[in-house]
Amino acid sequence: MAREISRVGVVGLGTMGAGIAEVFARSGFEVVGLDADDAAIERGRGHVDSSTARALSRGRLSEDERAGIFERLTFTTDYDALAECELVVEAVPESLDLKRSIFERLDKVVPADTILATNTSSLSVTDIAVATSRPAQVVGMHFVEVVSTVVTDPSVVEDVKGVAERLGKLPVVVGDRAGFIANALLFGYLNHAVSMFEQKYASREDIDAAMKLGCGYPMGPLALLDLIGLDTAYEILDTMYKQGRDRLHAPSPILKQMVVAGLRGRKSGRGFYTYEAPNSPVVVPDALTPSDGGTNGAASRTVRKVAVAGSGTMATGIIEVFAKAGFDVVFVTRSQQRTDQVHAAVLRSLQKATQRGKLSEEDRDAALTRIHGTTDWDELADCDLVVEAVVEELDVKTALFETFDEICKPGAVLATTTSSLPVVEMGAVTKRPQDVVGLHFFNPAPVMKLVEVVRTVATSDEVVATALSVCEALGKHPVVCGDRAGFIVNALLFPYLNDAVRMLEANYASADDIDVAMKTGCGLPMGPFELLDVVGLDVSRSIQRTLFLEFREPGFAPAPRLEHLVTAGYLGRKTGRGFRAYE
Repeated sequence: MAREISRVGVVGLGTMGAGIAEVFARSGFEVVGLDADDAAIERGRGHVDSSTARALSRGRLSEDERAGIFERLTFTTDYDALAECELVVEAVPESLDLKRSIFERLDKVVPADTILATNTSSLSVTDIAVATSRPAQVVGMHFVEVVSTVVTDPSVVEDVKGVAERLGKLPVVVGDRAGFIANALLFGYLNHAVSMFEQKYASREDIDAAMKLGCGYPMGPLALLDLIGLDTAYEILDTMYKQGRDRLHAPSPILKQMVVAGLRGRKSGRGFYTYEAPNSPVVVPDALTPSDGGTNGAASRTVRKVAVAGSGTMATGIIEVFAKAGFDVVFVTRSQQRTDQVHAAVLRSLQKATQRGKLSEEDRDAALTRIHGTTDWDELADCDLVVEAVVEELDVKTALFETFDEICKPGAVLATTTSSLPVVEMGAVTKRPQDVVGLHFFNPAPVMKLVEVVRTVATSDEVVATALSVCEALGKHPVVCGDRAGFIVNALLFPYLNDAVRMLEANYASADDIDVAMKTGCGLPMGPFELLDVVGLDVSRSIQRTLFLEFREPGFAPAPRLEHLVTAGYLGRKTGRGFRAYE
C-alpha cells in the first residue's frame, strides 16, 4: 500500500519546476520550492503568481483556493529546508552533471526514506541515481510517466504512483530508456516536422495547420517547439540520439543553427515564428509570413462547374461539399445503380444536416438541384474542374487521367484526391501536366476543414492559385505542399504511429500505457493504438510502405507487429480486432 506523503520539495523553479510546485500545492501538499538565488526565487514566485492569476480570471480557481496555494508554498535557497520532505522532485535544466550534483547534495540533507525524483525528460535516471547512496529510492517523475530503474524499490514506485493519482494524473510505469514514452514518440515527430520546414517542402503555417486540422492536435509541431524552447528540444533530441542512435532523433541541423543564433522560441521572442515580445504567445508577421500560398501572384481561373469521378464515401462527401458551396456538380459512376446510390447518400447526409440545424431546408433543396449524376464521361467536356476520387490504385487513376485529357476542355484543372500516390505520375499521362494538382480532402469531407493542395514540379502557379481559391470557396483551409509521399499529415503522422508499434514490440510498455501517455502527456485526442485501429491496420501498413519506398529511411519500414496483424486479418475496428479486440 502506498504511504501517505504530505510534504514535498521541488528543486528548480523555472517554468516547469514552478508549475510542478503549483500542482502539488493545489492538491493539498505542503511544498518547499528551492532555487539557487533570490532572483531565481522571485522568478519562480512570479511564474506561480501569473499562472494562478490566469486560472482565477478564467473561473478555474477561487480567491480562497489561490490564497491556499501560497499558504502551502515556501520559497527558499537553503537545502536544509528540505530536511523534512518525504519526496523531493528535481526540475532543473537537462544537464547530467548539474542533476548529479543536486542529487549528491540532497542525499546528505534529507532522511534515508525520502524519495528522490527527477523530472528529466531524456537523461538516464540510473545515471542520476548512482550519484546518491540510495539508488533504490530514486525514480523518474516525468509526470504521467513514473520511471523505474533496475534498482528502484517497487514500493517507491507505488508511492510515487499514489502521489501522481492524488494530483489527478493517470500514471504509467516505464523503464529507464531514452525519452521514455511521450518524448521518444513526440520528439521524433517534431524533428521530422523541422526537417520538412528546413527543406522548404511546406511553410511553417501550413505544417502547423495541417496537423491541427488534420489530426486534431492542440498545437502544430513548430509552434509547439517554440513553446518548449528550441534549445531544450535540441538537448532532448541530442540526448536521445546519443542513447539510442536512432537517426530519426538526430537533431535537424537548423535546430542547432537557430539556437546558436539566439532564436530559442517564445522565451526569446523568436523561433520558428516571431512573437510580440519575449515570453509572449502573440505571433506577429515577419519576413516568412506567406502572402499568396507560393503562387507568385498568379491569377486563379474561373470555376463554376465541377465534375467528380467516383462513387465511394470520399467522392460522395466531396460532391456534397461542392454542391453546398454553390457549384454545379456532375458526378460520373460506372452504372445507373451506383448513380442512384450516390444520390441517396448525399440526400441522407443533407437531411441529417437539416435535422441538426446546420443547414436550412432551402439550402438543402438548392444543393440537391445542383447535383447531376451520369455514366457518360463526355459530360465532363464543359467542366472547369475535374476531381478524381476513386480507389487508391495508380493504374486506375492514371487511366482516368488519360480519359480526362481526351475529354476535358483546354484550361480545365485536373485534380486527384490521392492520399499517398505521386500526383506527378497522373500528370505525366496527360498532355497538360501543368494543369494537374492534388486536392487531398480528409474524411469525412463535409466535416473536415483541411485540404492538402499538392503541387508537382510541373503544376503551374495559376492552377495552384485556382485550387486555393476553390478550397476557400468551399469553406476549407488549404495547405500547400510538394508532391512527396504522405504530403504533410500522413508523412508526419504515420512514422510516429510506427514508432509506437516498435515500442510495443520491444515490450517497453503496453498499448494502454502508451495511449494514456500520449493522450494525457501530450494532449492528443487519441492514443496511437486507438488511432491505428480506427484508420485500419491494412491502410496504415500501405501508407507506411509507401513512405519507406519514398524516403528509404529504415525507421519508416512497417513494424513487424503491424505486418503480422494485417497478415492475420486483424485490421482494427472494421474486423473487430486489431491492437485491441472489439465487440
